Amino acid sequence: MKTTKKYSIPLLAGLFCLSGAAVANAGVDVKCPTDTNGNAISTDPAVQCMHLSAGDGYATMADGSIKYIFGFADLTGLPTASQAEKDQAVAKGVLSQNWPAPTIVLDENTEFYLSLTNVGMMIRPDLFDPHTVHFHGYPESSTVFDGLPESGIAINMGSTLTYYYKLNDPGTYMYHCHVEATEHMQMGMLGSLYVKPAQNGTSISYNGRTYTQFAYNDVDGSTGYDVEYPIQLGSFDGAFHDSSETVQPLPFALMRDNYPMINGRGYPDTADGRTNTFPPTDGSSANPTNNPDNPRLQTSQPVSSLIQAAPNQRILLRISNLAITRYYTLQSSGIKMEVVGRDAKLLRAPNGADLYYKTNSVTLGGGESVDVILDTAGVAPGTYVLYTSNLNYLNNDQEEYGGMMTEIVIN
Repeated sequence: MKTTKKYSIPLLAGLFCLSGAAVANAGVDVKCPTDTNGNAISTDPAVQCMHLSAGDGYATMADGSIKYIFGFADLTGLPTASQAEKDQAVAKGVLSQNWPAPTIVLDENTEFYLSLTNVGMMIRPDLFDPHTVHFHGYPESSTVFDGLPESGIAINMGSTLTYYYKLNDPGTYMYHCHVEATEHMQMGMLGSLYVKPAQNGTSISYNGRTYTQFAYNDVDGSTGYDVEYPIQLGSFDGAFHDSSETVQPLPFALMRDNYPMINGRGYPDTADGRTNTFPPTDGSSANPTNNPDNPRLQTSQPVSSLIQAAPNQRILLRISNLAITRYYTLQSSGIKMEVVGRDAKLLRAPNGADLYYKTNSVTLGGGESVDVILDTAGVAPGTYVLYTSNLNYLNNDQEEYGGMMTEIVIN
């Protein structure tokens, strides 16, 4: 991956104004039961909490070009009890957005409190966009917390809203901003979310092996696995992102994604195992550290797509697609896929018969998910490839041999 440095006039103006970011923090108000300092960490095992910021930032494509994004960042663990702590949390949330959004992992039968703080757009101070979190596909009983601005609440700049969910339905979901959804999702406000089943932690034997982790409450252990990976398909229209950064009319009618990615990276970056140190070079990633003594940019793409397992292990891939312009077909080379769930539902008939099926590929439209198990029993150690069969998406814009592809390494 080549390195490209780019500091736009909006970026420099935004950094100049960074010291004034705290003026918009009056509404930082994190709600989390048993949390005494506003850090979104509960001591109650039946409660899970998280604090996200919504704003803007940058992401690095696999060909080295840097694209302006909207997104979410994880502020969980930062106390917000005092005014000074609120200031620090807002400063941390500015220009720190991830692509894709931070992965959210939850447990069935717990209560989830998700606080979202809108820290504003540093690069585009002319925008005052509100934001929401939409838990896509989840049977949310309250429209207030569903993230649709026409029926719920959208969070304005400088404000926080805490969403509440009772997690009764395990499976693979996703989440995204639902305000001006076409624009905000194209710009990067989307991520993986999954709920682990209550069956986890019990020992169940299946086909001669004992498992304690499962994709669903299957009773018989048939969705048991050893390692799991979220795999989110997505793509960018580079011209759309450039137009947003440079305050030009947005080309909705001409939208054509030319950067296909898995978990926010194009190949070969998908198979780079580094997370918080990726990319490692100055200026090649997204977010300023907000430290004038250390202007090195920090990563905004911490989710590696490198899949690793030992021989004879079962791998659960939680695959989702939130691309807004494309269907994508993902196929495995050399290891059969067994599809055990689709759209957060176990594939099982009313009479209890399994409807699992084995295949070489799965096709997903925007908003769809599948749970796939790769069984490495009898598979020779080595490197295999997970890639799109839409061969025109195996590129990083004009750079060939990239795009929506990653590696499966059987050690």
